[in-house]
Amino acid sequence: MLEKEEQIYKAAGFLKMRIGNKKPVAGIILGSGLGALADKIEDAIVVPYSDIPYFPVSTAVGHKGNLLIGTLGGKCVICMQGRFHYYEGYSMDQVTIAIRVMKVLGVEYLLVSCACGGLNPDFRVGDLMAIEDHINLLPNPLIGQNLATFGTRFPDMSHPYDENLIAKGKQIAAENGFELKSGVYVAGSGPSYETKAEYRYMRIIGGDAVAMSTVPEVIVARHCGINVFGVSVITNASGDTQKADFVNDEQEVIKAADKAVKKMTTLFIGLIRAL
Repeated sequence: MLEKEEQIYKAAGFLKMRIGNKKPVAGIILGSGLGALADKIEDAIVVPYSDIPYFPVSTAVGHKGNLLIGTLGGKCVICMQGRFHYYEGYSMDQVTIAIRVMKVLGVEYLLVSCACGGLNPDFRVGDLMAIEDHINLLPNPLIGQNLATFGTRFPDMSHPYDENLIAKGKQIAAENGFELKSGVYVAGSGPSYETKAEYRYMRIIGGDAVAMSTVPEVIVARHCGINVFGVSVITNASGDTQKADFVNDEQEVIKAADKAVKKMTTLFIGLIRAL
């Protein structure tokens, strides 16, 4: 067994001792400013990342750094209250370790969220965008020796985001009085925000929103057979990014994400109930 496989199974073993007979069907990853959804999880067992063997620690603003196991939408879920980023100096194995740990614990579905800059001129601050595809400008997390116990050397990425879950998400949004838009997510390394020219470039190559996370998690999830639903909260509009006085600020990003938490919570609970 490879060293990184041993780390995955040791982390999973530690969590199994903490959660007993609970078997999560869905994993949730909450991005910047979106951690409040975790408050809806009932009978939650809270485990700080710092307690889990081989887990990194979240250093990004708006990421609490806890793993929660409990009930949401009538189902057992495991929820990351904050994620790990490549820009924090972590390797891709560290960035994505939680996904394979979730797989070992029995997770079949992954719901990921993030705060994003808008590229599509039709998007407004506070909109939710279902991720229907992505463009990856980060290192691929599967580079290196393949973990054959989790998946094939060359996994298909034709349909990384579950189309049935997207359709269900749009239905749930409509039933609750808001629109779930859809589009292509561009993943960059960060931590610097994009220049005006980079925003224009990412729109030209087909992007609708841009951020610094999510895609490595999705690639690893699909590698090991987990179905994925991804949603981005639009925290600035594309027209604003081209204004002469525009300044990207992490606190403003978190404030914008906070305004969308209620809609995202409704969406995630509805999807989990439908699994």
